Amino acid sequence: VQLQASGGGLVQAGGSLRLSCVASGSIASIYVMGWYRQAPGKQRELVATITSSGSTNYADSVKGRFTISRDNAKNTVYLQMNSLKAEDTAVYYCHIRVGVLGAYGYWGQGTLVTVSS
Repeated sequence: VQLQASGGGLVQAGGSLRLSCVASGSIASIYVMGWYRQAPGKQRELVATITSSGSTNYADSVKGRFTISRDNAKNTVYLQMNSLKAEDTAVYYCHIRVGVLGAYGYWGQGTLVTVSS
């Protein structure tokens, strides 16, 4: 299983970016898809997740600004990020869980998002 993330870059505060992550390989079904981020000197933290049925979960810090979505036919998860703040600067990683009740997890390589103030 491989995850390829894209869409990161440099944006001014208040701007928007859209991240994408495509999963490929021997995948029968993806239980949960999500995004995590890790800022310099900090631990990796949850940003948002979405289940195969479309249920979503967001970190409090991004609620109302970020939207996670997925295209099951394309094994792709998206993260629309609006009203970006300097504190959103981080490497963003996509993550999926596959298998029965999501028993197996896989990480993407990360994409850097830099928000200038």
